[in-house]
Amino acid sequence: MSKHGGYGGFGGGMNMQSLMQQARKMQEQMAKAQAELEETEIEGSAGGGLVTVKVNGYGALLGVSIKPEAVDPDDIEMLEDLIIAAYNEAAGEAEAVKNEKMPAGAGGLI
Repeated sequence: MSKHGGYGGFGGGMNMQSLMQQARKMQEQMAKAQAELEETEIEGSAGGGLVTVKVNGYGALLGVSIKPEAVDPDDIEMLEDLIIAAYNEAAGEAEAVKNEKMPAGAGGLI
């Protein structure tokens, strides 16, 4: 007499078809979120708007705008610092947007 637990090989009776449907749904949600992140534009600025950068939802740099009064040939380091600060602001917001748009459980998949 042989006893086979009622597990069916998939841990407690999980239905394979249900798992596949859940995986497809997650793929669709991820594809939608990824498309939205590509199209999302986020701005960050520094120096009271002297430097503005634009990134997409992944934090990829799309553009930089520098007002003429931010350019001092004797103080290039300040301009570099403003660019870094503006980018960091935008990238931080992009990360928050990405975390908001990605489906739960996606973790580090993107």
